[in-house]
Amino acid sequence: MKLRILSYNMHRAIGFDRKFAPERTIEILKAHDADIVLLQEVDEGAPRSCELKLAQELAEALDYPYYAMGHNVTLRKGKYGNATLSRFPIIQERNIDLTIGKHKRRGCQHTTLDLSQYTTSAKFLDVFNLHLGLIANERQKQAGLLSRSQEFRELNSATPCIIAGDFNDWRSLLRAFYVEGLGFKCATDKKNNSGNCKAIKTFPSFAPQGGLDRLYYRGDALQFESAKRCRLKVSKIASDHLPIIVDFTV
Repeated sequence: MKLRILSYNMHRAIGFDRKFAPERTIEILKAHDADIVLLQEVDEGAPRSCELKLAQELAEALDYPYYAMGHNVTLRKGKYGNATLSRFPIIQERNIDLTIGKHKRRGCQHTTLDLSQYTTSAKFLDVFNLHLGLIANERQKQAGLLSRSQEFRELNSATPCIIAGDFNDWRSLLRAFYVEGLGFKCATDKKNNSGNCKAIKTFPSFAPQGGLDRLYYRGDALQFESAKRCRLKVSKIASDHLPIIVDFTV
């Protein structure tokens, strides 16, 4: 079975032109036709996004039968956080609090997807959709919190698992933790001419300089095929990040 995963910090569907334009987000997601979409900075009931439930709006517009919304930040009116859209049934979902001290509230949405109707090699896929903080020390503590969460600790190394989202990890300081420490592979690394790994650059969208948006994977059933960033013209203005698109065979 082919499996496509897309991760995108959609910036509340507010672009560089400061316009709230969810139709641009829809155009981008529709063009890549992913089976699982992991979104960060998704509003729900906020005036700046016309008080819409953006996760629900996007799921309905793009015909995703299943979605889950995890709230991280409570605004004066409304909330926002991470959302997962899926073509596979979501059989359990919880938002894991990754807030450190007095820093801005952050979270990771965990979903377990039922693949049993589509493949015999993997019954479930566990997906962690996160948005980490802006400070290196904060991100390191958040990675530790996630690895010690009940949802993650209950998984064995053979269980198909994805950790993806906006890591804000400019210098790839967390790469060793996930790869060497937890046994993941990074789908969004590219080798340069010197043989060193560099993250696919996704930020800022109009002239990418940093690989903030990443996808790590683990589990024998997941066979990596390819990874790329979105190159649609509209994606340069629709958000301050570019989506990453990763293809697997299960």
